[in-house]
Amino acid sequence: MSVTIKSDSEIELMREAGRILALVHQNLGKEIKPGMSTLDIDRLGEEMIRSYGCIPSFLNYCGYPASICVSVNEEVVHGIPSKDRIIKEGDIVSLDAGVIYNGYHSDAARTVAVGEISKEAQALIDVTRMSFFEGIKKAKAGNHLYDISAAIGDYATARGYGVVYDLVGHGIGANLHEEPEVPNFRQRWPHKGIKLRPGMTLAVEPMINAGAPEVLWTDDEWTVITEDRSLSAHYENTILITEGEPEILSLTEDEKAAGYLDLLR
Repeated sequence: MSVTIKSDSEIELMREAGRILALVHQNLGKEIKPGMSTLDIDRLGEEMIRSYGCIPSFLNYCGYPASICVSVNEEVVHGIPSKDRIIKEGDIVSLDAGVIYNGYHSDAARTVAVGEISKEAQALIDVTRMSFFEGIKKAKAGNHLYDISAAIGDYATARGYGVVYDLVGHGIGANLHEEPEVPNFRQRWPHKGIKLRPGMTLAVEPMINAGAPEVLWTDDEWTVITEDRSLSAHYENTILITEGEPEILSLTEDEKAAGYLDLLR
């Protein structure tokens, strides 16, 4: 397995990519409202990405036809935007986006509420986000990669949720997807994964279902849905392994103000 260690100059480029992507998520999330089509969301997201002088990571990546993956309710990831898919009050929408800044990627996802949502839907969003923070408490030099995986999965399953095991996180840098894969569930002993080292950059992305963990691919060969049609949520950030606490490169200013960095302590 070849895992790249980023130089100081590469890290600075990735910090800027992450900062821009955080702005895109913060602004795009606030625009989501009933009556929009998922294509409206994609077009708005792409406009935001390009306004910062960046290129959308996802557009035409392996044939994906849009800039923002827009996944609604039971759609886990990779929903293809459509003018015919109209979001409504009570929906939850996962927005997965990536940007390329001077040749380097950042990748992040958020699940947002459309108007007023059910308590069950809000709890799913909250647990998915918290599972990420539980995971990256372990994202420290000297720990093993699968310490992150175990912490994410244990947190979600202990609360009765299904952790998707057919999809995982990944390394990131000059390429959108690099080694290593980052599962969101506990691995069988003694598989600890690689040792984490300063300069590693990872996209850590819990995908959590309200029901069972099993998923299906739809006929478009991109959109992944829950097999039991339960709701699904997605929360992702690009992170940097350092000598101390992990650095979250794509955390929004609103999230910082809400005290999410305190969850690492």
